[in-house]
This record gives sequence, C-alpha cells and structure tokens, in this order.
Amino acid sequence: MLTPDPAALPAEVKALYPFDVQSWASPDGVMRYVDHGPREGQPVLLLHGNPSWSFLWRNLILALAAQGHRVIAPDHLGMGLSARPDRFLRLDDRIRAVHGLVDHLGLKSFNLGVHDWGGAIGLGLATRMPDRIGRILVTNTGAFLSERIPKRIALCRAPLVGRWITQHLDGFAWPATWMAVEKPLSKAVKAGFLAPYGTIASRRAVADFVADIPMEQDHPTRPVLAAVEAALPILRGKPMLLLWGLQDFCFDGSFLAGFTQRFPEAQQRLFPAAGHYVLEDSGDRGIQAAVDFLTGV
Repeated sequence: MLTPDPAALPAEVKALYPFDVQSWASPDGVMRYVDHGPREGQPVLLLHGNPSWSFLWRNLILALAAQGHRVIAPDHLGMGLSARPDRFLRLDDRIRAVHGLVDHLGLKSFNLGVHDWGGAIGLGLATRMPDRIGRILVTNTGAFLSERIPKRIALCRAPLVGRWITQHLDGFAWPATWMAVEKPLSKAVKAGFLAPYGTIASRRAVADFVADIPMEQDHPTRPVLAAVEAALPILRGKPMLLLWGLQDFCFDGSFLAGFTQRFPEAQQRLFPAAGHYVLEDSGDRGIQAAVDFLTGV
C-alpha cells in the first residue's frame, strides 16, 4: 500500500504548510492529519474534499490556533499524505473513517468546518453524533442529492474514459488549480495543492471520489447520501455559517439555496468574486470571517 512521506514535500510547500503531520492506523490504512494548537483549546475539525487535502485549510489552521483553538485537519484516505488503500472507498467508508479518528483523538465536543466532499462526509458524521457538534462552517459544498452536475465533471465520471482522464492524465487535480479559483494561484500554492498527486497511483482516490458522485438511481452511494440529507434536520439550531464563493462552477447558487432552505437561520458570508476554493479567492477576509464565526465573535 502506497503511503506518502510528509518529509518528501517540496520546501516551498513545507513553508506554506508548517505542521507536524500525525498518523493514525485506520482499518483501511494510515490516515495522516494535522493537530495544531493548544491541546486544551476548543477543537475544530476541518474536512477537505476532492481533489484537495488538508493543505486547503493551512491559513485557517494557523489563524484558529493563534486564537487558542486546537485544529484537526485530516487527509481522507487515498488523499493528501494519507495511505492509498487498494480498494474503492465510498461515502459511508469515509464517514466511518473520520468517525474513527474522532474517537481515536477522544473528541467529545468540537466545531466543524467542511468543503466540497467534506460536506457530505462531515455533515454525515455530525448527524451520527449531534451531541458532540458545536458550530458548523459550511463552504462551497453539498450534503444532499442533486440532479445537477457540470458537464466537465460528468465527463470525468463517464465509463472508462472518465478514470483515464481523471487518474491517468491528471485531468482533475491539475485543472482544479485554475478552474477552482478566480484569482491565479501562486506557483508555490499550486505546487502545494498538487504535491500529493504526482503519479497515476497516487491519484486513484481522486478518480474514485468522482465516480462516487451518486447521479444514477441505483448508485450504491445514493441511499447513503439520501440518509445524510434526511438526517440534516437534527443539526437545526446549531450555529452555522455559509461562507460561499459565488463563482463556483460546481457548488453553485443552487447548493447554497439548498442549505438556506434547510437551515434558514444560518448566517451567510458571500463572496461574489470567489470561486470553489473560496478561502483562496477571499483571502484574509474569508479567513477572518471563518475565525470570527468559529470563535463565537
């Protein structure tokens, strides 16, 4: 089983991601995670999506830790610096994996931040342990069934050709470095997003995540996501911030509307000029909004 070495990250990436990477031996392989900030601080669990990794949260991790929070940001199995399992992991597998990490760390109460696939995973987790969840930061994601899928993503999940594009030709992680933002990423930040995905073998889970989007009625993940959606009312009353980039080509205004419909009391902080990687495009304003919310300001 391939397991990336954190020490092998390029120096320019380490400078942006200055964390001691921790390891937990999950049943499906080593899960790597950042655990940064004072141990006595209020925990915040941050969950990334596809094709990113905990690097996505680097600036928010530093800002929250500076305010006294303990910040945990795992790399999902098959992603980032975590092990590459030899089997296809679906949404339910991923919820259970993060659940295992939470139990391993002994987190009895924590705030939650999610992005992209982290929404279905994190809110799926939250509905299974609502008593442990405090504030919820929701950024450009979904946690409910939708019939909408951009043509460029639909192509990446087409039979045979989709996996070839996504995994073999790097037609997902690399394009995300310019399609997921409205402002060009610096060379170093782009290198950071791509660092764990330099080989065909390392990109398997990138393709698996795309294939796990439950568009078909008989898709095996469809009932799991439907169950997450049905359980979302359990989380009503939790403080929630919808921090959204309105130029997102994937999780567009229809997904934002889906959350506002289900959580009408949620706060909103909208960034009209930001794309899918909303914290990259919104910069300090987005980070500060997230910090203020998660610290209860």
